[in-house]
Amino acid sequence: MIRLVPPFLAALLLAGCVAEGAISDGPGIAPIPGSITYGGQPRTKLRKAPVGSTFDHVFQDNLGRRVVETYRIQPDRSLLLIHRRVRIEYF
Repeated sequence: MIRLVPPFLAALLLAGCVAEGAISDGPGIAPIPGSITYGGQPRTKLRKAPVGSTFDHVFQDNLGRRVVETYRIQPDRSLLLIHRRVRIEYF
């Protein structure tokens, strides 16, 4: 019985790490105020950028935190929000 506890705890911790990454990354990220895609796709399309390329957009949210979002250009030239990092800066 005692031998089963450490592997069970390790599996539980690993499952928690995997679930957290799945929530914060990927195409299921909802845009927030300040995001490029907040309120829908922008009217202008990025015509010169290659399909599949990524770029960062930096802005401050309503709480004053620095937000860095990464977008990928889709084949139809729409933008897909693939990652968001919120940075809290202490002065």
